[in-house]
Amino acid sequence: MPAPSPSGPNAASPEVAEIERALTRITYLGTRTRHHDRLRALADVPLDRAAVALLRQIADCEPMRPGEVAHRLGVEASHVTRTVQQLHRAGYVTRVPDPDDGRAQRIRLTEAGRLAVGRIREAGAGEMQLALADWRPEELRQLATLFHRMVDDFLAYSAETEGEPGAAAVAGHEEPEK
Repeated sequence: MPAPSPSGPNAASPEVAEIERALTRITYLGTRTRHHDRLRALADVPLDRAAVALLRQIADCEPMRPGEVAHRLGVEASHVTRTVQQLHRAGYVTRVPDPDDGRAQRIRLTEAGRLAVGRIREAGAGEMQLALADWRPEELRQLATLFHRMVDDFLAYSAETEGEPGAAAVAGHEEPEK
């Protein structure tokens, strides 16, 4: 059932309102503790959700300054600092000198960190494959293409309206193979 849409100059079309509703449902499903615990068990990676999110972000754009990670995840720098310390003690990340500023450090995945991210992504993709087993390959390619386009547009809009300096850097993605 379509969600009611507000009226006014910035009112969303019914189609956009339905996309927002679907994204809210996807976000809820992907952030449930039960979902994280299942993926953690499948991947055999004993980390909490914050640590997994940080590992995934670093894997996408390493090496990164802790402040960059915090900005991209939308959290306080102190949260990233504590999580980086946890991941460093567990052997998933290491600190390396920042080539642009000798006083600063960047965070890089260790081999154990790369393996953990790989297992987490593999477990998540495997679960998704099972959930979407009845979809045709061309439908999956189309969905992936549209999702990437939507994320790129969200990032471009965010950079435009909020002046986010890092938004353009994460806008790029690899197109799925056809």
